[in-house]
Amino acid sequence: MRIAMVSEHASPIATLGGEDAGGQNVHVAELARALGTLGHEVTVYTRRTGRAQPDTIGFAPGVVVRHVGAGPARTLPKDALPRYMPRFGDVLAREWAGTPPDVVHAHYWMSGVAALRAAEPLDIPVVLTLHALGTVKRRFQGEQDSSPAERIATERDIAHRSALIIATSAEERRELRSWRVPADRISVVPCGVDLERFTPEGAAEPRGERPRLLSLGRLVQRKGVETVIRALVAVPDAELVVAGGPGRSELTGDPEAARLRRIAEQIGVADRVRFVGRVARADVPALLRSADVAINMPWYEPFGISTVEAMACGVPVIASSVGGHLDTVVNEVTGVLLPPREPALLAVRLRRLLADPVSKDSYGIAAADRAAARYSWPLIARQTEDRYRAVLEDWRTGRRPARAPGDGGASPAGRAAAATAVSPGGI
Repeated sequence: MRIAMVSEHASPIATLGGEDAGGQNVHVAELARALGTLGHEVTVYTRRTGRAQPDTIGFAPGVVVRHVGAGPARTLPKDALPRYMPRFGDVLAREWAGTPPDVVHAHYWMSGVAALRAAEPLDIPVVLTLHALGTVKRRFQGEQDSSPAERIATERDIAHRSALIIATSAEERRELRSWRVPADRISVVPCGVDLERFTPEGAAEPRGERPRLLSLGRLVQRKGVETVIRALVAVPDAELVVAGGPGRSELTGDPEAARLRRIAEQIGVADRVRFVGRVARADVPALLRSADVAINMPWYEPFGISTVEAMACGVPVIASSVGGHLDTVVNEVTGVLLPPREPALLAVRLRRLLADPVSKDSYGIAAADRAAARYSWPLIARQTEDRYRAVLEDWRTGRRPARAPGDGGASPAGRAAAATAVSPGGI
């Protein structure tokens, strides 16, 4: 198949760890690579963020990355990008009019806007992976949610216009069903993990004698690092390594890192909390293997790739009982699931696990087995390939997305967002 992936802000070749660079980048990169290995031709379209970026760059066998000029050629916060999606879609439409892909796979809601703008007039089916849902973000972040005002209406619109939504968790599927998206147009395919890189065997980062706890992920408040720091008060022998965010030299200027440092100082654990900043992708497995426990306690989590990467390295995990964690972590088998924002409860379970090496080791062994059985990228790619083929068969037989009952078609807000003119100065 000729597969067009649209990932407007999450480039597969971006440096990970920034506010808008994380699990989606990994997902797009690894899925594209695995589909290329299966013999498909994959083009990943992402927004140009630098004038020196080539139009096209080879990424992996069968995979190229195309930089689309849509808005200023510099890095912008993703919440500033919706105004440039019409331009993005118009560029796609011109390219696909000459050589159309068989299927388009859009990643994130803004990519869905651009992809549908280009694909619908050309009668190309669009598969959509949202990665995160605006309704869920608003529910958990409230007034702190910085998403554009049109996001929720637009997501509902593109969900009903897409040929298939690939959700990454059962919880996401339930949320989509509450939008009256038909059940037969939602399929769960999880994110994956590179099992050649993330393994129990291999080097571990040097460490001291203290039990080591690891929090790995982007430095944003909803990731729940504060919960882990506060739990450390009642786990007096342990150290906490916080990995993620900007590079180490830039951490002093990062607002979230500064906030977390202040909390650690106020509660008297600053001497046992080490912020290491962004970790090179190649160094992540060794860092994971150095930990006694990997902790991931976000308020909400669409999937949680870092949790599965820890599992693949044979590291027991304690994770919040939200989102994708409910699928990936088997409570009391591969790790422990706890409610978010409960530092006292987290401390109790950490003390218990650190004091029980037999349980800790058994969790790690079971975690590695589960990751290997369910989350390899070759398996995820084959499952995704099956969904593409089913969509193409539906398209061949004339089956198209139907309007939601009582919907009256696409929402006015969603249609308005897709039709917004690009601002002057867009490239």
